[in-house]
Amino acid sequence: MGIVKISDELHEEIRKSSSVMVRSINAQAEYWIKIGMLAEANPSMSFSEIIRAQMQHADVDIKQIVGG
Repeated sequence: MGIVKISDELHEEIRKSSSVMVRSINAQAEYWIKIGMLAEANPSMSFSEIIRAQMQHADVDIKQIVGG
């Protein structure tokens, strides 16, 4: 595991977001990094499309969860 240096301002935004998203600060940073990488690799996909594709890749049945 490595150390990533970020600005104090970005760290504060990650901290605030992590409390809203009920994630640890590290988990929130990792989530943003992963989504950013996926967005760069798939520039024609929207955020919702990226999330839907990741859920399908993980075999999550959204319809089962939301009752649709």
